Amino acid sequence: MASVNRATLIGNLGKDPEFRVTPGGQPVCNFSIACSEKWTDKAGQKQEKTEWINIVLWGRQAEIANQYLKKGSSVYIEGKIQTRSWDDKNGVKRYTTEVVGQNIQLLGGKQGQPQTEAQAQDQSQPAQSQPPRSTDDLPANW
Repeated sequence: MASVNRATLIGNLGKDPEFRVTPGGQPVCNFSIACSEKWTDKAGQKQEKTEWINIVLWGRQAEIANQYLKKGSSVYIEGKIQTRSWDDKNGVKRYTTEVVGQNIQLLGGKQGQPQTEAQAQDQSQPAQSQPPRSTDDLPANW
């Protein structure tokens, strides 16, 4: 049977993105977004719940996010959910779940219109195997 691993999110950055380049030369950008839902409970009281979701972008999308996103920015993200582990300083195994972005759209233009869009190929292959993109790949309105 087939399966699907796809997350679609719209949220606001909680802090400025963290950008770095791996030893292999691959750009990577990490940040978290707040996705909130509001509702009125049975007693008529307004309620709100916020989920913080860790996001990872690779390659050209990482560079775009680093250049244009900042704390409070609105962003639309499509990607896949991934859990990874590592050993901390004390040798304790730690886990984190994050969304590896495959398609991002920067939001927040006039009257809620998108400012720009950055799409990348499906990241099903390791990011290091993808050739670097030039700035010629950017949309004209960048």
